Amino acid sequence: MSARARIVGWVLLVAALALTVSVFSTWHILLTRVEDRVNAELFNEVQKLRLYAERSPERDVERVLTGHLQVNAPDRYETFFTILDGRADRRTFAAPLARIDTDDALVARMAAAEKAEYGWADSAAGQVRYAVVPVSDGRRSGAFVIVAFYDYQREEVMDAMRALTVTALVALALAGAAGWLVAGRVLAPIRLVRQTAERISDSTDLTRRLQVSGNDDVAALAATFNHMLDRLENAFAAQRAFVDDAGHELRTPITVIRGHLELMGDDPADRAETIALVTDELARMHRIVDDLLTLAKAGQPDFVVLDDVEPADLTLSVLAKARALGERNWRVDEVADARIRADGQRITQALMQLLANAVRHTTPGDVVAVGSALRADTVLFWVRDSGPGVRPEDRERIFTRFVRDGSREHQGAGLGLAIVRSIAEAHGGHAHVEEAEGGGALFVITLPYVPAEDPFPAPAGNGAEDDCCEPCGDERTEELAR
Repeated sequence: MSARARIVGWVLLVAALALTVSVFSTWHILLTRVEDRVNAELFNEVQKLRLYAERSPERDVERVLTGHLQVNAPDRYETFFTILDGRADRRTFAAPLARIDTDDALVARMAAAEKAEYGWADSAAGQVRYAVVPVSDGRRSGAFVIVAFYDYQREEVMDAMRALTVTALVALALAGAAGWLVAGRVLAPIRLVRQTAERISDSTDLTRRLQVSGNDDVAALAATFNHMLDRLENAFAAQRAFVDDAGHELRTPITVIRGHLELMGDDPADRAETIALVTDELARMHRIVDDLLTLAKAGQPDFVVLDDVEPADLTLSVLAKARALGERNWRVDEVADARIRADGQRITQALMQLLANAVRHTTPGDVVAVGSALRADTVLFWVRDSGPGVRPEDRERIFTRFVRDGSREHQGAGLGLAIVRSIAEAHGGHAHVEEAEGGGALFVITLPYVPAEDPFPAPAGNGAEDDCCEPCGDERTEELAR
């Protein structure tokens, strides 16, 4: 049985139980009200007879009973008759639904009543409810009988219940049809999820997506499934890119290594030269694999680990590390006075890539500067050099994998700038290159400004300068730049 049929079945079952309880309760309440109304009518007629007897000047039993019978007309489902000396005497002018006064046994039982009595009896018109009021003048005895045809009044209730039952069945059928349509619409996204999953499992196409409409739980399920497909597509794309890039870039050094090893002779000098060449190629392969792994991880959620970072300290520490890269005129342009949320290690990695790139494209004595700044809602990190710069047509292309700047000598694999851009995008920012003031290249990393919350704020000062054993501000910057 399909999920749609099960849902509609449960809906119909619950609706049927609810309607059954409702119909039964209504039937019981209406019958109770009919019985209460009949009893109230009988009691009212008894009270009217007693009031008439008290006010009537007649004291003869026959005259009292006949006079009350003449002035008191029965309702639609009622009839009155009198009993005199143990026998039925007179009845109302209107023909009753059934003759009760012709039942001698019943009349005799009624005549024997010594006080007002109520009871049930069977008749040709069904069950009746009656009240007997005995009357006596001391010489003769009689009784006034009020008869209510209970089954006829109950039949009106049964007609209403039959109409209510038919209405309930029609409502149940409509509820089933509406439930079938609604269940189909509600389960349609789930069915699409299943069909899309089946198509994806049978092929390698991860571009299919579900159409999300509305804001209910089913729409949220479809949106979640689409997000999962996005992550799967990105993961497979990263995997394919890694395989393609590794195959593309590692094929050449492997071929070189294999060819030289096959041609290596017994001459010690030749062997030493081959070993040096192979070692250099293996080192280059190691760097390529590390870069490819970094790019493969760039699309993962845990690629960056956010923490509180001070751009000023990070900028100065990166410059201190970069001094070992070569003899350059190292400088600090500016440092940002702020604390932000970012991955300090990844930003350091990106800046070191840019500094290594600047060293490769400059000569001893050239300027290589690093800086950071807070501009409105963005944080900037940059590396500036006085080298040959980057041609305008290459400024976007060089951030692509395995693309080298033709205007600058470059011996790397073409992955460094791609890593820089991946790190910037993982932080929600971007990276670009422009011409530096005075010539050269200016590589800029732009990140959104997310301020850090200091759990241990420094106490307010008393206006005096605190003693400090470390150089601060511009003095510290100048010291590290020297």
